[in-house]
Amino acid sequence: MSAPPIVAPEDFEALRAAIMAQRTTLPKRLMQVGAYALEHPDEIAFGTTASIAQAAQVQPSTLVRFAQNFGFDGFSGLQHLFRARLKGRNSSYEDRLRQIEESGAEEAESSTILKGFIAAAHQSLEALTATIDADQFERAVALLAKADTIYLIARRRSFPIISSMAYAFGKLKVSCQVVSSAIGNDDDILTLASPVDAAIAVSFSPYAAESVVQAQSLSERGVPVVALTDSALSPLAACATEWFELIEADHAGFRSLSASLALATALTVCVAERRRQI
Repeated sequence: MSAPPIVAPEDFEALRAAIMAQRTTLPKRLMQVGAYALEHPDEIAFGTTASIAQAAQVQPSTLVRFAQNFGFDGFSGLQHLFRARLKGRNSSYEDRLRQIEESGAEEAESSTILKGFIAAAHQSLEALTATIDADQFERAVALLAKADTIYLIARRRSFPIISSMAYAFGKLKVSCQVVSSAIGNDDDILTLASPVDAAIAVSFSPYAAESVVQAQSLSERGVPVVALTDSALSPLAACATEWFELIEADHAGFRSLSASLALATALTVCVAERRRQI
């Protein structure tokens, strides 16, 4: 008796769940495509087979095999799912940009660019509002509130997030330690962390190798880690006690940190408030 046919996922979230369910059984190259697809959904939606294969560092035939593994007839069927996601996610954003373009003749170019970034910030914040899990947020707050010291880990584009958190924690009298020093003693700082402490690690694709290694090291030593990242396949998600997915919309290829800073600030204030109640 032949196996029943595989039913293709109906939307992006269903595909994501299917990829996660098979993350330990998929062949290495197919998992490589899956990781790229979840980290770069916009590129999957509108790229060519050749450009996507090159970016994901696989052969074009691997994309077809990946699509067929999840019940699609071919790669074009998989792309249609990603395009439907983008259309639903970006409709209001595109409307705003269209309005900006229509009025561009009457405005300075710099004003048009500013409005584009404002529109992207709105979209990022709306996505955060729609996806945040209140129970998960409460668990993260409780975990951090009972920590003796909170270690803050980030590099490059993510660094402003922990800088903001460190400033706020200091004002709120919450003990914290930024793990990113000019004198290069990060490892020495991390040796002070123990299971009575906690860490917040932030990194987005392409992930900062130093941040990933530090978060993994703390996790292996029993230090709880709360991660802010952008994909279920992020290496931070794999080692975190609690993690939050943050998808920042972009304008002209540039991404701000609107949603990330909003979540980080809320987390900081809630932790300080919870500590007052302990």
